[in-house]
Amino acid sequence: MMRLSGILLPLALGAAFLGLWEWIVAARHIPPYVLPAPSAIARALSDNFSSLMLSLLSTLTVTLEGFVAAWIAGVGLAIAFSQNRTIERTLYPYAVLLQVTPVVAIAPLILIWVGFDHINAALTLIAALVAFFPILSNTTQGLKSADFNLVDLMRLYGASRWQILWRLRLPTALPHLLGAMKIAGGLSLIGAVVAEFVAGSGTATGLAWRIVEAGNRLEIATMFAALLLLGLLGILLFAAFSLLEWALLRHWHESVLRQQE
Repeated sequence: MMRLSGILLPLALGAAFLGLWEWIVAARHIPPYVLPAPSAIARALSDNFSSLMLSLLSTLTVTLEGFVAAWIAGVGLAIAFSQNRTIERTLYPYAVLLQVTPVVAIAPLILIWVGFDHINAALTLIAALVAFFPILSNTTQGLKSADFNLVDLMRLYGASRWQILWRLRLPTALPHLLGAMKIAGGLSLIGAVVAEFVAGSGTATGLAWRIVEAGNRLEIATMFAALLLLGLLGILLFAAFSLLEWALLRHWHESVLRQQE
């Protein structure tokens, strides 16, 4: 019952909001180029469905490629940090610097350096940069959270550094990594959108450019339809990583076991 209410209540609130939105637009005669009604947005989505789906596929591709690149780099560097304090002290400040630097400021430079002939690689790199730090920081923290008593016990029984990493540190870090993946999935989508905005016409084909294009043409309903697809894509990514978290942790970790009670 609680799970069912957890689904129905948000849906009911969303339906009420859309109904109120539709009524306000009709009652106040708001022009569609200012605020289109939900019904107009639905029509725009239907009329431009094929082209919007192609743009969605383009944005999703960049998002997933950026996420995978960020995951590989973040987890690999976190393992290196956990195994060597000197590497961590040397490189971690630069990772923090990369995190606090606005991606909008460096995206044009990345596009110039990588080149518009390799635009997909540039878009993927920008998306990866945005998603990189949460994976690095959370995984590093998780690897350091292993019980020191268990570490000492494994060393007492002659376990190697890599055996300790594989059998103790990585399982301990798994909840932290999965939580970071839920954050990084959304951030990689944000990075992809920023990259498409910066790339501009003739190079970007994703939803972000469709939003710019529709806004320039005052096709506000189409712009809202593209925004809707971006929001749904973000929700889908979060749901997918939440499902992965549940599947990997449901038999042993307290964060999931308590939710099943």
